[in-house]
Amino acid sequence: MLKGFKDFILRGNVIELAIAVVIGSAFTALVAAFTTNIINPVIAAAGGVNADGLGFRIWQDNPATFINFGAVLTALVTFVITAGVVYFIFVAPMNKINSLVKDRLSTEEPEEEPLPADTALLAEIRDLLKEAAAQRGIERDSDLDSDSVR
Repeated sequence: MLKGFKDFILRGNVIELAIAVVIGSAFTALVAAFTTNIINPVIAAAGGVNADGLGFRIWQDNPATFINFGAVLTALVTFVITAGVVYFIFVAPMNKINSLVKDRLSTEEPEEEPLPADTALLAEIRDLLKEAAAQRGIERDSDLDSDSVR
C-alpha cells in the first residue's frame, strides 16, 4: 500500500500540479493587484463622479443594496488574464513537450513495401508450378526440372 502511494506521489503529474498551484497562486496575486489598482479605477470613473463604481443601489438610502457590476467585471478580467497566462505559459508548452516525448518514444514499424509487379508474377508462377508438381506426384523442388513439366 505504501509503495502504491509512493508511486502516486512521485508520478510527474502530481509534482507538475503542485508547481502549477504555487505559481498560479503567486500569479493570481499579481493579477489581483493589477485589477484593483488599474482596472477598478477605470471602471469607477465610468460610473460617474459620485458613484461607488459601476453599479446601482436598489434602495438609495441603504448602501448594502449596492449591486456592483464593476466587481463582477474585475473578477471576469482577473479570470481571463489568469486563464490566458496559465494556458500559454504552462499548458501549451507542456502539451508540446508531451507530444514530442510521445513521438520520440513511439517506435513505428516500417511499412511493408508492396512487391513489384514482375516479382509478384514470378511468385505466382512458382506457386502454380509447385501445385502442378504436387498433382503429378513430384515431392521435392529438386525433382522439378524443365523436362517433367509440360
